[in-house]
Amino acid sequence: MTDPDIPDRPVGPLTRAVRYAGRLLCWSLGVGMAAAAVDITVSPHAPWWQTLWPLPWYTTCASALAWALLRAREKSVGGPVGGDDDPRTEEDIHTEWDQAA
Repeated sequence: MTDPDIPDRPVGPLTRAVRYAGRLLCWSLGVGMAAAAVDITVSPHAPWWQTLWPLPWYTTCASALAWALLRAREKSVGGPVGGDDDPRTEEDIHTEWDQAA
C-alpha cells in the first residue's frame, strides 16, 4: 500500500492505524447524527432504543481520543514530509497548499 499523496512511498502500520481511527471517527459521528435525528423526529418507543442511540456517540468520543493519540505519536515519530529523504522542496509543498486552497 502506498500513500496517495506521495507516490511510490510505502505506508507504515502507524499511518494505517491513524487512517482507520479517522475513518471510524467520521463514520461513528455520521451514525450518531443520524441516530439523533431519528430520535428527535420519529421518537421510537422501543425499550432497546434508549440504550442503542447513544452508542455511536460513545464510539465517536473513543475514536476521537484514539485518533488524537495515534496522530500525535505519528507526528512525534516523524513523517516522510519534510524529512531528509523527502525529494520535494519546501516550494513544492507550498505550491500544493496553494492548489488545495
